[in-house]
Amino acid sequence: MDFDFKIRGDIFEWRGPSPFHFVRISTKVGAIIKSQATLLSYGWGVIPVHGRVGKTEFSTALFPKDGSYLIPIKDALRRDEDLEIGDTVTIHLNLGKAPR
Repeated sequence: MDFDFKIRGDIFEWRGPSPFHFVRISTKVGAIIKSQATLLSYGWGVIPVHGRVGKTEFSTALFPKDGSYLIPIKDALRRDEDLEIGDTVTIHLNLGKAPR
């Protein structure tokens, strides 16, 4: 199974006790990821990932939400790539821990 994906989506803000920024993974890709989740998750359905937006690489974890997953977009990534809420981004995503 290939664990590399190219995700395209809009950055949105989720307001809670503090704001968080995410990109939603499509339901179709989410179903593929979910089928492999037991091999990858370290609990609660959260899946570690390594990704790249533009020239910036990052590590984070996917959160299950509404039948798919959300990719957290950290402030450092937004700052480094000059991204704002509503921007459409392409994320090169590899499921699992970052390569060494």
